[in-house]
Amino acid sequence: MISLARKLRTTEYFTLAFGTMVGVGWLVVMDDWLRRGGPLGAILGFVVGGAALLPIGYVYGRLVIAIPDAGSEIAYTERVFPRSVSFATGWMMSLAYWVVCPWEAVAVGKIAAYVFPGLNSFELYRVAGKPVYLPHLLIGLALAGVITTLNYRGIRMSATFQNWTTFGLLALFVLFASFGVARGRAVNMQPLFSHSSWVSILLVVQIVPYFMTGFESVPKCAEEANPEFRSRGFFTAIMLAVLVGVVFYAAVIAVVAWVYPWQPLTRQSFATAFAFRKAFQNEWLVNVILAAAVLSLLKVFNGNFIASSRLFFSLGRRGLIDERIGHVHEKNLTPANAALLIGLLTAAGAFAGEAILIPITEVGSMASAAGWLATCAAYLAIERASGHRIVAIAGALVAFALIVMKLLPLVPGHFSRTEYLALAVWILAGLAFRRKARAV
Repeated sequence: MISLARKLRTTEYFTLAFGTMVGVGWLVVMDDWLRRGGPLGAILGFVVGGAALLPIGYVYGRLVIAIPDAGSEIAYTERVFPRSVSFATGWMMSLAYWVVCPWEAVAVGKIAAYVFPGLNSFELYRVAGKPVYLPHLLIGLALAGVITTLNYRGIRMSATFQNWTTFGLLALFVLFASFGVARGRAVNMQPLFSHSSWVSILLVVQIVPYFMTGFESVPKCAEEANPEFRSRGFFTAIMLAVLVGVVFYAAVIAVVAWVYPWQPLTRQSFATAFAFRKAFQNEWLVNVILAAAVLSLLKVFNGNFIASSRLFFSLGRRGLIDERIGHVHEKNLTPANAALLIGLLTAAGAFAGEAILIPITEVGSMASAAGWLATCAAYLAIERASGHRIVAIAGALVAFALIVMKLLPLVPGHFSRTEYLALAVWILAGLAFRRKARAV
């Protein structure tokens, strides 16, 4: 059987994890974060949510060393649970990763239109009242084609792309954040919370899984490690990505609220860019922010494409869905058919527009937690050392709490009818894929 190409080292695993985790939310939905929590509420929400994910990251770090399989959650759960549980876990995690791809295909058009307003023209149709513009769609489809080609051609090319975009983002962030700290004032951050302190923090904690999903992308590429790679590097990359991700999110929220009064920002799209434009009254820093956002979009698109294609590849390789999706390209040594499938699904999602993708994204956040819960449960069944089991229990409790927060109507921010419908559609699609595989 042909194996995937073995090219990756610790640096690539870190940029994959961090790059898959941090997208353009810090620009596109900063208004929502501040509306939910206020400056301190949003910062504490990400810190608390990120800290709560450390036990889960620990479990993934231990499991990928013991079971270096591209199926990740699929491989871990199949050790102790029936195939149906393994399939359900993999299918839900596939949603968590895949939905980011069409979302970024839509977001790139919005960012381009922010710079060139003339792109908000040639309206094709509306979905739930939201317009879909031809230029936005063409830009998104073009980017989807580029990312698909990168991943079809080889992991080395895709990983190099991930390195450049990740470190480019971090460099530009340090640049504009330094100017923001020098110009801002503490009074701009008042009041510190948008609601009562605990409600503000809770409303932000609920969305942290979506914006922190990505650290567990490392195991999806475990089979592609360089022959000289030491397996301890998996654990290092995962934990470092979680820590750097939390620091990044907390820092960008603090800088934005520091540089300009935050309450007016809750009514502004692209609030981060708006705050710097108002504070500095010039465009060059805004252009730096937009350049950082583009790099961030490219890397999170590419990272989630890599992770979702490996999950579909693993489902196909195990016969849980059509086995042709588990094919490895003889020359490129990539999961070529899985990459093409993700590319097609991404293009289809881009046609749906943001109105449809928003509820699917909310479901993706819950789907991540479901995958984390199953993984922690599998580790708990495999591991016998009491200390490791305690960590697994902590991770399982965190994942379970995140699921309950989305499903329980009494909790602020729970699923709406639209989100329940999106969840049902994805489950039905999974059952259809599974039934077809069984028939073949």
